[in-house]
Amino acid sequence: MEHPLIGSLDEYSIEDLNSKISDLNKKLSIAASTGNAHLCNQLRMAIETFRNKYLEKVREDYEKKLTDAKIDTGKIDIQ
Repeated sequence: MEHPLIGSLDEYSIEDLNSKISDLNKKLSIAASTGNAHLCNQLRMAIETFRNKYLEKVREDYEKKLTDAKIDTGKIDIQ
């Protein structure tokens, strides 16, 4: 489940998203060690939101590179 209070993440780069995910994971580990379950749930939702946008941007970047390289990703006929 994504966090409902996080707005658009379109302006973040892949590196920024990765950095933010890393930072949130550190905060999650601190929250878990203190036993704050509510904060852990909020952080997990935030991590999922950033991770989904990260994966979307990585996928878009990969597809763009394939298109730029003019690689046909269709089926190959070996007959």
